[in-house]
Amino acid sequence: MLMQGSGKAARVHYLAGTFRLLSDGDHVICAMTGARIPLHELKYWSVARQEPYIDAETSLKAEAKASS
Repeated sequence: MLMQGSGKAARVHYLAGTFRLLSDGDHVICAMTGARIPLHELKYWSVARQEPYIDAETSLKAEAKASS
């Protein structure tokens, strides 16, 4: 269940199109902004870098930064 570990950051393994919880929690932290992302709102991440992002714009910025 996604809501276990309320108030605690989850450890997540990011896969293509899905993710797998490695430890209970209810959120992750955006790799670029430091914003808290509730698991039920998590939509953007990098499989290669294993990083979550708050939104599409931030994901694109991370990709551009990694490519430079």
